[in-house]
Amino acid sequence: MTSQERAFWLREPGLGEIRPITVPDPGDGEVLVRTRYSGVSRGTETLVFTGRVPADQYQAMRAPHQEGDFPGPVKYGYLNVGVVEQGAPELIGRNVFCLYPHQTAYVVPATAVVPVPDGVPPARAVLAGTVETAVNALWDAAPMIGDRITVVGAGMVGCAVAAVLARFPGVRLQLVDIDPDRAEVARAMGIEFALPEDAEGGRDLVVHASATSAGLAQSLGLLAPEGEVIELSWYGDREVTLSLGGAFHSSRLAIRASQVGTVSPARAARRGYADRLALALDLMRDPVFDALIGGVSRFRQLPEVLAGLAAGKGPALCHLITYTGE
Repeated sequence: MTSQERAFWLREPGLGEIRPITVPDPGDGEVLVRTRYSGVSRGTETLVFTGRVPADQYQAMRAPHQEGDFPGPVKYGYLNVGVVEQGAPELIGRNVFCLYPHQTAYVVPATAVVPVPDGVPPARAVLAGTVETAVNALWDAAPMIGDRITVVGAGMVGCAVAAVLARFPGVRLQLVDIDPDRAEVARAMGIEFALPEDAEGGRDLVVHASATSAGLAQSLGLLAPEGEVIELSWYGDREVTLSLGGAFHSSRLAIRASQVGTVSPARAARRGYADRLALALDLMRDPVFDALIGGVSRFRQLPEVLAGLAAGKGPALCHLITYTGE
């Protein structure tokens, strides 16, 4: 038995399309999930859409259930929430999160889905992958009580990091972005906002998520002596220019990468991927994360939506895709 469904594919860089696909009934240990919402991670997905994944990163940047290969044709995406229709009895009827591309329904191993906790609306749950990135970054960063911390870049990832950091006791937190409209998002999250020229210096820790050379340079400039930048940006094939001739050496500053594809070494001995994702979903009981959803479109509009986002149109936060009526 099979069902006829539809999936979003990148035919070639800059050109997406909705394709008909055949989905089988689930086998032993599998579930059939009917998608309710998916989310577009603007930074990564627009780099994929425009064909800017470097060839030496093709394997590292594969999504868990990706089909095809970069630069295309490829079925890519990893923020999906749906309801289990067939399979494991304990999951039938449950809303679940899965690192699956944009598709109306799909079959995966039951171990590939994580139930959405009670109190987390399904639409908000599409952010789980982004909040998981924030959790991993803060395991890497290891902020301490009372730290002075800045997040540079108020996009989807930067806002998720700031929302989690805001829970830390005694932290003096500031969110910095060149777009003054991001002040409204920061206000909704209860976080202080500043334009780059007004950002406070002397920071113990800066998390950089703007994916620009200027943002990384400012992140270093905001640090107190022996402070550290945690670099979350992914630049694709773009070159990064950074001057290290100033205080970088004399103040013993540091830049350290954080990447969600590997569980932070600080926790890898005691936490796995499922633990990290379950924690992210539990944190999302807080309605503050609703501020990270910046637009809503139907599934059938996805080719035009991604083209627009890649061209710089629309907010730099999560774009929600709905599947009711497709």
